Amino acid sequence: MHRFLLFCFIFPVHLPCSIAQKSLVLHSPDDHLRFVIRVSDGMLQYEIDYKGKPILQKSNLGILLGNGNDLSQNLKTRKIKTREGLDEYELIVGKTHRVREPYREGIISIRSRSRPKWKFDLISRAYNGGIAFRYVFPDQKSGDTLFLAGESSCFNYFGDPRSMVLLRQNFITSHEGLYSHESLSRIQEDTLIDLPALFITPDSIYTAITEAALSDYAGMYLKKRKGILTSALSPLPNKAEIKVKSPLPHQSPWRVILVSDRMGDLIESNILTNLSPPNKIKDPSWITPGKTTFPWWNGNILPDSIKGGNNFETNKYYIDFCARNGIEYHSIVEYGGHQWYVDDGEVYQPGPNADVTRPVPGLDMKRVCDYAHAQGVKPRVWVHWAALYPKIDTAFALYESWGLTGMMIDFMDRDDQEMVRIQEEMLEKAARHKLHVQFHGAYKPTGMSRTWPHELTREGTLNYEVHKWDSTVTPDHDLDLVFTRMLAGPADCHLGGFRAVPRDSFKIQYIKPFVQGTRCHLLGMYVVMESYLQILADYPDAYEGEPGFDFLREVPTSWDETRVIAAAPRQYVVIARRKRDFWYIGAINNREDREISIPLSFLPAGNHTLDIYTDAGDVEYLPNHLHREIKKGSRTDILKIRMGPGGGMAGKASIDQ
Repeated sequence: MHRFLLFCFIFPVHLPCSIAQKSLVLHSPDDHLRFVIRVSDGMLQYEIDYKGKPILQKSNLGILLGNGNDLSQNLKTRKIKTREGLDEYELIVGKTHRVREPYREGIISIRSRSRPKWKFDLISRAYNGGIAFRYVFPDQKSGDTLFLAGESSCFNYFGDPRSMVLLRQNFITSHEGLYSHESLSRIQEDTLIDLPALFITPDSIYTAITEAALSDYAGMYLKKRKGILTSALSPLPNKAEIKVKSPLPHQSPWRVILVSDRMGDLIESNILTNLSPPNKIKDPSWITPGKTTFPWWNGNILPDSIKGGNNFETNKYYIDFCARNGIEYHSIVEYGGHQWYVDDGEVYQPGPNADVTRPVPGLDMKRVCDYAHAQGVKPRVWVHWAALYPKIDTAFALYESWGLTGMMIDFMDRDDQEMVRIQEEMLEKAARHKLHVQFHGAYKPTGMSRTWPHELTREGTLNYEVHKWDSTVTPDHDLDLVFTRMLAGPADCHLGGFRAVPRDSFKIQYIKPFVQGTRCHLLGMYVVMESYLQILADYPDAYEGEPGFDFLREVPTSWDETRVIAAAPRQYVVIARRKRDFWYIGAINNREDREISIPLSFLPAGNHTLDIYTDAGDVEYLPNHLHREIKKGSRTDILKIRMGPGGGMAGKASIDQ
């Protein structure tokens, strides 16, 4: 809900919300951030400083219409309003359960001086830890349709910050790649930069640029033009000149700049969900976060006693594993390179007769689903979006009748307005049939898991599936994800590989793939990486009886509270997350041997039992070795932990009764 607390009609500049000389000055509630917006020489510009230090200087704003009308110049201010508000709501799934955050908001109404005289509003908000703004396009006298050729939203950094960014070749992308680490001045002009993008100023202030509430609009990227980061919108298919077409009124997503001198604040931030619409599902009781099998990753490994194929026995083997170990979901996927449904296409590309409503011969989907439910396991499927979308209504009704509970929808690889609309349609229709959604080959989250909480996770990141065909995903890359992609929200990483090997022994194999990093690094990832549907990608015999599997069986996937204990980009991170009365701790390390101290001050008062998994002394050579210790502790204690190269730790704290 939004509570409107105070309207600011007083004009002195030092007030938290103020208007002077046609300028708007917003201060964050804690007064650390100052956001100044003004029209100067016909141009709309803003500046941001943090604790008195400049972050972004004289950055232009504006839009370009499809008729060539440039609404970034020859502008004038019509009126300015300010108010204070409070975001207060509960998340069905998320890094926290209850959110209560104040903000200060300003609205500047802008009109172009040139004809046709378009008008738009710029709405801005200042939160503790971030600034956000969006364009709002009201009804116009000159027409009833918005044809948007682009935005000229600029991010003009003061100085030359270090960056951690994902560079892309074009707008058709699965958003999977390795991150570049270099100063902003060294990024080549016109290179496409994916979001979120992290920048660290010379004063060690962390800033991240991303967007919130992406709905019926084109996804945003950045390009460096004349040294300044400028927005670039994903074009409509076969219409490069048009990015957004919509009836009026309409609005852009929020452009978000997270800012703090503590990196953990960016990870803990709820600003993206604050800015997204409230939950649209009236009765969300059917939405259950949890963990799932995904046999594709391991190669559908089966014991010799079971005949292979996509059939009842194959799925029963994995369902029984889930039932024995409290794993909530089983994924029905392809087998031997062929989808579970009839398809005459190439591998992972649907053919002209692909039919997501017809299982392959030998697969009785109703029987599989009935058996799964009888064992307390929820069945779900993988499906290619292009095969699903033409039959979406029929398919979703059939899936519900079979007893399926959700699906992974894959290979979208676009974030133009058309694809954004398609994903929203899929979410809306899936909700009608009580089906959860996991998007793969998809763009970053934008806080919309608040709006559609049955979207349990999405990919948009280079992840552990890559171990099947190359060696690029390393513990160092895992850390990059924490400080970039995870700032946007849940990220599916295909976790769960239990066959770690030393770095110089890693080899590529499609069946039973190896992983890099220690087993404790892998365990720590289940706490560190946010995802409300975590995958256990390996096969049953790889887990059962193995050290560390007990932790995977019980670790939650959605949280009541999140605390970042320590965060050093490219080095290590320690995160504690609470579920009810239990605190879970996860840490991951880069390739350096490291000792860290973890203060337990986040725990409530009282005595606690700590169940801790740490790297064994020989993990550099035997990375699956770990040490488990159960000990007593309290909030006044400090854990001393050694993490090996590519290592980590995981643990649980429960209060003694």
